[in-house]
Amino acid sequence: MNFDLIKAAVELVQEFMEQNEDQVLYSNNLHGFTQWINASFKDDSDEEDPIWIGKQSGRSSDSIINTLLIRIGRYAKTYSRSIGKSVFSSQDDFIYLISLKTIGAMTKMELIRHNVHEKSAGVLIINRLIRNEWVEQKVSQKDKRTKHIAITEKGIAVLDEHMEEIRKASKVVVGNLTHSEQMLLIAILSKLDEFHDSFYRMNLEAMDLIDVAYKRLN
Repeated sequence: MNFDLIKAAVELVQEFMEQNEDQVLYSNNLHGFTQWINASFKDDSDEEDPIWIGKQSGRSSDSIINTLLIRIGRYAKTYSRSIGKSVFSSQDDFIYLISLKTIGAMTKMELIRHNVHEKSAGVLIINRLIRNEWVEQKVSQKDKRTKHIAITEKGIAVLDEHMEEIRKASKVVVGNLTHSEQMLLIAILSKLDEFHDSFYRMNLEAMDLIDVAYKRLN
């Protein structure tokens, strides 16, 4: 008996039950499970290119991707406004806290660059977090001339208090994507992020930045 196959099948059923908990997309039976399998693991090699608004009149894939990324970002920002409304001034507050809790202490510029902000905007966020005593500046153990921003116990507490809301908003933003679609999206966005991050870290002026990045594509 192939126990590995049985184990894999059981894990698939478990994944289906977890994703289909609300039975929104598929019925909770063998037919629904089969539909989920077909949707999650279908071969995309023969799929036609998608249709988008303005495609027939010449709108490029570059244009629609830019628009969709902006729209998704705005949806995410809208959902985040419901998180700790009386506590956080903006989504940047808890995003910075999550960065520090996950990665550890950083210099101001490391934290700002990690979150892809301009220096002026990032400094305002960090100063607000310091005033709220959610983060603190510490002198580096390795280099006394360097100060690091670290999350405090108070910062961890406020983050933990609202983490369920943050996870809920994150799940809503991902929407109805299947597990395989999520994994594909992570791979694509990670590749795109690496491309842009290589230029962002050059600290070039905006006009120079776009020219340098454009030349890399040719």
